[in-house]
Amino acid sequence: MESISRRAFLATTSMVSLAALMPRELLAAAYADSLPSGALTGHRAAVVEAATARLVPGPTDDPGEVGHPGAREAKVTNYISAMLGALDPSPPRVFAGGPFSNRAGSKRNEMARFIKLDDVERIGWKMRLDDLKQQYATGIAALDHAAGGDFTAAAPAEQDTILASDPGGFMSLLMQHTIEGMYSNPEYDANAGLVGWRDISFPGDSQPRGYTAAQVSRSDGPDPLELNAVVQGALALIVSTAPPES
Repeated sequence: MESISRRAFLATTSMVSLAALMPRELLAAAYADSLPSGALTGHRAAVVEAATARLVPGPTDDPGEVGHPGAREAKVTNYISAMLGALDPSPPRVFAGGPFSNRAGSKRNEMARFIKLDDVERIGWKMRLDDLKQQYATGIAALDHAAGGDFTAAAPAEQDTILASDPGGFMSLLMQHTIEGMYSNPEYDANAGLVGWRDISFPGDSQPRGYTAAQVSRSDGPDPLELNAVVQGALALIVSTAPPES
């Protein structure tokens, strides 16, 4: 277990359901109380921040991550909240404009000028976001229930156990949005201060400046370490610890 990083293990377990369905009464209560316009606030925002900080921990969440920002540092919760409330501002924060940001020589950030939706697009996005809001309301309620009432009050080790057990089947969605919030364009309230890009040495958008001939021809270093062995090890651990089928 010590050879498998928390990030690799939880990234894998987010896609493999290990446990249990929520009680019907909890599910009904969650659906009766879906997220309002404005998305994540108060306790719900705190639960999402605590959960995403365990999925991708930073130095304040895990001493082993010193030097590597996590979901808390990238302000992933802000990204998720902005996404769920993307139709609230005008124009909606769905399609960033272009062609360039101001990160590579442009005088202004055109990507921050969001594109207006037509009526059909708005209806389609409203349906998608209403469904996502409902999934978050249900998922947050499941995390609180699994922690005895308040997920944020649980110890980090208990939070990890709850997340790995995937109550309510919420972890795949939350992991997807956590990764998006870590590494997406900052115009979407993601990747605060470009900490995600810097951590993986991604240069970001390079236009209109582009690259010199020397930069194009020069090697950018060895290929990233393959994680196949780590993922296979995590999957083997999941299978070995999963409860037997009845």
